[in-house]
Amino acid sequence: MPRNKSGSANGGILGAINKASFGKNTVTTKTSSGDITTQAGTRIIDTLVIAGGGSGGNDAGGGGGAGGMLPTTSVNVCGSTAYAAVIGAGSANPGSPQSFGVKGNNSTLTIGCTVLTATGGGGGVFGNTPDCVKDGGSGGGGRGSGTGQCKGEGIVGQGNDGGSGCRGGGGGAGGAGGTSPNNISGGAGGNGLANNITGSCVTYAGGGGAGSEPPGTGGAGGPGGGGKGGDRPGPGATGQAGTPGTANTGGGGGGSGGGPTNTAAGTGGSGVVITKELNKASGVWSMQSQFQAKKDDTWPEPSFTVNYLVIAGGAGGGLGASPTFTAGGGGGAGGYRHTSKDLFAPGTFAVVVGAGGGNAGNVATPTRQGSASSFDACGALELVSAGGGSGADGFCGQPGTSPFPSNYKASAQAGGSGGGGACQGSRKCGAAGNTPPTSPAQGNPGGTSPGSIGDGGGGGGGAGGAGGNTSPADAGGAGGAGSSAWPGDCTVRAGGGGGGGGGPTSPSSGASGVAGAGGSGGGGTGGAGAPSRPVNTPPAAGTANTGGGGGGGGGDFSGGSAGGSGVVLVRFPGSISASVTPCTNSIACVPGPSTDKVATFTVSGNFVIS
Repeated sequence: MPRNKSGSANGGILGAINKASFGKNTVTTKTSSGDITTQAGTRIIDTLVIAGGGSGGNDAGGGGGAGGMLPTTSVNVCGSTAYAAVIGAGSANPGSPQSFGVKGNNSTLTIGCTVLTATGGGGGVFGNTPDCVKDGGSGGGGRGSGTGQCKGEGIVGQGNDGGSGCRGGGGGAGGAGGTSPNNISGGAGGNGLANNITGSCVTYAGGGGAGSEPPGTGGAGGPGGGGKGGDRPGPGATGQAGTPGTANTGGGGGGSGGGPTNTAAGTGGSGVVITKELNKASGVWSMQSQFQAKKDDTWPEPSFTVNYLVIAGGAGGGLGASPTFTAGGGGGAGGYRHTSKDLFAPGTFAVVVGAGGGNAGNVATPTRQGSASSFDACGALELVSAGGGSGADGFCGQPGTSPFPSNYKASAQAGGSGGGGACQGSRKCGAAGNTPPTSPAQGNPGGTSPGSIGDGGGGGGGAGGAGGNTSPADAGGAGGAGSSAWPGDCTVRAGGGGGGGGGPTSPSSGASGVAGAGGSGGGGTGGAGAPSRPVNTPPAAGTANTGGGGGGGGGDFSGGSAGGSGVVLVRFPGSISASVTPCTNSIACVPGPSTDKVATFTVSGNFVIS
């Protein structure tokens, strides 16, 4: 058989030769122009280029637009090579009264024949302002609707338009500039945009606020370095200066307060260039590449383990009924699943955090089921937990017409953990947990109600135990206990919602049944109601980001409460470079002697290992 020449050249391994990068995740921040020199092993970088912001206009002028914000990922580079970075200066003050702002300066990063260019922010509008001044990375704020007074336009992918109308705020990287609330006060600067290239979430490129006419206030600067617009408290007062944009954020400057002699518009903030040299290695390497990388001590470390917990949204509790005083069942907790996997290479992993089921109120809703949560859905590390099942409604014997329509008579629903039962017939039974089935089980069934008018509702199932049955008959069943089985921490989560307390069948009987306690780990307590006291004890919602079930409604037409939203947690070695998006999610060190870290996702986003 002929020798495979390409296989031999690749050390006997067939496949595309991988371009590995061993940049050690080094971050370089340039606040003044100069070269950025890569390390010897670097082959791939991420970049963030931000231009200088525009200045505001004078005499209640529009806010300055933020400098363009241009993030770029996975850029091919050479090791031990200098790349030129030019930092755009923030714009100067317009200088003369009743004048439009000055456009900010571009920032660039040149990599071979490619020039990554962020465009300077547009100047704030006053009078007939040329497009070439007010347009920019983000546009300058407008100052009317006449010729040349309209807002400046931003560049898609770098920023947004300025605010329209009289005294509009400058646009920001994360949003358009605001408009004046009353044609007197200045519009706020547009929001900046957060980026975590440095390893921390930092917001850049906020728009400048517009100046005001008397007796108004200047617009707030946009988060991310935008300057505030100047106030003008009254007709006889001198308009105040606009605040400059913050240096090295690309923030737009604030427009000056009204006054025909005012020349104090805020200047734009200077730009910045940031690079991150990546550790990135996946695919196939030639034997020669492996040998050279080991020789240079740049070969990646062996695999490491991530351990993650996925909890879905808890379900809402069922409705309590009037005039029968029959309580609703508690909502089931969201599914609780965890596992550990070995990773051999960096990657980006999608995270979905499921919402809690809706609050039933006094109106039945189809959204009482909790929503699923997942980690790396459809990927090699996939783990999905099912939303909690909703509690049964306590309406017994009423006709299926107004004011008691048939959809007030929902049975308990199956889910990660099942909802508690209520009322009579098949509805008295709690619903199944661990649906769809997983091993180990992701949850437990809901509790059962005795099945008579005036009875309490069964508790919703929890990750650590089934929902409680009603005992005595008019008392709500306790929510099932949550679980702390995940080895990443000791916190109990995913408790079931307590069933509502029932009540007497006639007003002369007086007291209501005791509400069921929420299960440990975020389950909401059930409600209770008695004649003439329709909200004697309102049910409690499941705790946010625990997957806890909502409490069932008490026995006098009390709505069930909403389930708690889910959560995803990932524990990984502290030596690994990882980040999360968006910035509302977080990474923290594990308490105690361990050097591990835990990423906590309270909203959907991405877990990134670089």
